[in-house]
Amino acid sequence: MKLGMQIDYSGGFKESAKRVADYEKAGLDIAWVAEAYGFDAATFMGYLAATTESITIASGILPIYTRTPTLLAMTAAGMDALTDGRFILGLGASGPQVIEGFHGVRYDAPLGRTREIIDICRQVWKRERVEYDGRYYTLPLPADRGTGLGKPLKIIAKPVRDEIPIWIASLGPKNVEMTAEVANGWLPIFFMPERADDVWGADLAAGRAKRSPELGPLEIAAGGLVAIGDDAADIAELSRPMVALYVGGMGAKGRNFYNDLMCRYGYEAEAAKIQDLYLEGKKDEAAAIVPKEFLELTNLCGPEGFVRDRLEAFKEAGVSVLNIIPVGDNPTAMIEKLKTWIS
Repeated sequence: MKLGMQIDYSGGFKESAKRVADYEKAGLDIAWVAEAYGFDAATFMGYLAATTESITIASGILPIYTRTPTLLAMTAAGMDALTDGRFILGLGASGPQVIEGFHGVRYDAPLGRTREIIDICRQVWKRERVEYDGRYYTLPLPADRGTGLGKPLKIIAKPVRDEIPIWIASLGPKNVEMTAEVANGWLPIFFMPERADDVWGADLAAGRAKRSPELGPLEIAAGGLVAIGDDAADIAELSRPMVALYVGGMGAKGRNFYNDLMCRYGYEAEAAKIQDLYLEGKKDEAAAIVPKEFLELTNLCGPEGFVRDRLEAFKEAGVSVLNIIPVGDNPTAMIEKLKTWIS
């Protein structure tokens, strides 16, 4: 099992980069950089590439709607070159609030678009002349949709690797099935080891049945808050507002993937109430009714023995990268301790 961490991308890049360099020395394996509607992720990832030596730098995630497939491939190839082959391209659909609200791009067909983007990226990295006749992307653009001057091109630069790992953030049944079929890794959220197989087991199995052996085993990155100590159990409570935001506010009724997930975990009544309260503007009340069990099982907070048990539970559920959010005065020391345990 490896260790990963979501890196603060809201600003203060130089200070964040210094911390990542310290985490790298402590044994952190992967630094994930998100992109929502603040600064772009590629700029910071490029800076991290110049200030680190061995840690894998990963986009976690780049939204599929904000760049053309070939630009995603070019960005990944550039990052892979800057890092000498230690980059992961993490992709995801984001959500309609961001994609349509901030980018003004229609949020449609996330599964089909993701599959076609993966196909195109892999063509680019192999330095093939890119020709693609998909449902959502056609390269070159046909004459009846443009000037007629487009022609098949291949990337000028020579990528360091012709197979850059692609990880997909997915939650719904069909999306998870597609991830297990075509991606190198999977990025779920609010992963509960004890119930993961009940929620996603059939979808993962269906995707793996169609998976090419050349891709190797599907990797999984999941985790949560980590706090170690006899009085650390209550630290999991810190995730209440975030859970309420996602389950209650990230989408309208009937169009909230995170709410659907909580329902699939068996918390239908709580999920409905959280959403009602959140959409009414009662955010604190929504956070207050997030089930304590949900917080306990999706994080790793408590005495040393409890955290070790949680580590084993995540490992047994197939997690190959434990994504952590260290809580405490010395995250570097915590990384060193966790690294020793998982080794």
